[in-house]
Amino acid sequence: MARGRHRIYLGAAPGVGKTVAMLDEGRRRLARGTDVVVGLVETHGREHTAQMVEGLEVVPRARLEHRGVTLEDMDLDALLARRPAVALVDELAHTNVPGSRHEKRWQDIDEVLDAGIDVISTVNIQHLESLNDVVESITGVVQRETVPDEVVRRADQIELVDMSPEALRRRMAHGNIYKAEKVDAALANYFRVGNLSALRELALLWLADRVEEGLGRYRADHGIDSSWPTRERVVVAISGGPEGETLLRRGARIASRGAGGELLALHVARSDGLSGPPLPGLAALRRLTDELGGSWHTVTGADPAQAILDVARGVNASQVVIGSTRRPRWRTLAVPSTTEEVINHSGDVDVHVVTHSFAAGRGWRVSRAALPRRRVRLGYGAAVIGPLVLTMLLTLLPQDPDLPLTVPLYLLITVLVALVGGFGPAIVGAVASSVLLNWFFLEPVRTLTISEPENALALAVFIVVAVVVAFVVHTSARRAERAVAAQRESAALAELTHTLLGSTDQMTVLLEHALDMFGAQRAVVARRGTADLPAEVVGGDRLRVCATLALRRLHDSGLAGRADVVHEQLEHRRVIGKRERPARGLEPDRICAEAGLAAGKAAP
Repeated sequence: MARGRHRIYLGAAPGVGKTVAMLDEGRRRLARGTDVVVGLVETHGREHTAQMVEGLEVVPRARLEHRGVTLEDMDLDALLARRPAVALVDELAHTNVPGSRHEKRWQDIDEVLDAGIDVISTVNIQHLESLNDVVESITGVVQRETVPDEVVRRADQIELVDMSPEALRRRMAHGNIYKAEKVDAALANYFRVGNLSALRELALLWLADRVEEGLGRYRADHGIDSSWPTRERVVVAISGGPEGETLLRRGARIASRGAGGELLALHVARSDGLSGPPLPGLAALRRLTDELGGSWHTVTGADPAQAILDVARGVNASQVVIGSTRRPRWRTLAVPSTTEEVINHSGDVDVHVVTHSFAAGRGWRVSRAALPRRRVRLGYGAAVIGPLVLTMLLTLLPQDPDLPLTVPLYLLITVLVALVGGFGPAIVGAVASSVLLNWFFLEPVRTLTISEPENALALAVFIVVAVVVAFVVHTSARRAERAVAAQRESAALAELTHTLLGSTDQMTVLLEHALDMFGAQRAVVARRGTADLPAEVVGGDRLRVCATLALRRLHDSGLAGRADVVHEQLEHRRVIGKRERPARGLEPDRICAEAGLAAGKAAP
């Protein structure tokens, strides 16, 4: 047996006319020859509602005894035995009389639907479970009877019964909703214009989301991949770079131009397990997204451009905001940038490319070495000494070696230098090797002149191969270092999380781990001051009192914004929202004195 269809009239507030709309629909269907009965209708003493029931078959109510009182409720068994084509059941969120088969009326309706009977019912927006606390904060009234949102969402049809606050208050004043003795109290409390406007907006927004869900299902069922710009939804692609703030603000301005615009910040994390942009930078961008009224999303993907477009189409976005590439122009000639890939495959999604001060155009450069400075210095030494030692050994041979032997040997030296010191030393080694190779082993020797064109080509190929190999080795070293850093960071976070969950004094545990992790002697956690609220040390050891006094002195002097001066002047550095390695060997008393001195220097 096919399940019956459910139609719900959703009211923004009591008295908007949802019960009348339900009865009117029942009368229209009855006029078309449909078998319609009234399972239960609450008229609340309203004459017009009672008149609408006339002419419709009404299933008699069941009479139940509860604590010596006879109560009436819908007779579910009689309705199922009658088996009409359509049943009209009012007040979906109603709680049944104790002793009934089900606790809630929506459960009765669910059984009626399972019996193949179509149901038309009503509910007010304040009775939805997810909005219960919101409605309470607006109206000050706790709703005891609620219905799960999913029950309403899975209805086949939802129709909003709307009315302006002013019109609803006029209906109340005319006595069309409550009895005369309750009108003044209702108008002064629940039925205030502000309350009704807020409830109306809640109903419209909730129903808009329901329509959006239906649209998404329709597009999925029909295999529609293109975006339907029913709402101004803007996706801002965030790489984690310093240009992220500019992109978010531009995306927020674009989203605000249309009614109901949405801002979605999207960060595509690496799928190879390597560490991405600094976590504090991402956290700051996430906070800015919240301040701008947007939502933050993180996905993992090997192809950032494809991931951005997949998310944009998945959320039915109309526009994508992305920054100009920071890669040098020469690199985009061989491999298109993420920005170019997004533009090339965007299809019907509009792409806004926002320029910024960190965009490409500053010339060729190589990322800073990820290797320790000791290894880099050792690499530069090997880049100079290695080719010289190899040249000396080759010149001591009884017979001058041929070019096919010397070139691979010098290339081997360049690769070894790259493994030790990275890209910079490898370039120095390649240049030194090419000069020595030309001077000692290419005719005419002891000059930088090359007589044979083949030798000149071989030397050029040697330099190119050396540079390419050095770059590959350098990139591999950087990625390996980032992978190790990501592993250490994950392990540290996992250990800290496990420790904090099992501790009652979490602030102390956090500071102890900070001391161990960064090799510090002292640590405090401070809250930054504002014009109205002074900076304050919220956690720490014996430095807490003196640091608080120093920060308060700045605040009292009207220099709350210069609290950083205290931290810069102190020889002892603290963990205050960022990671810094402190100086060692300072006593608490001396640190307190330094804190006071720093505050004095910052004050006028």
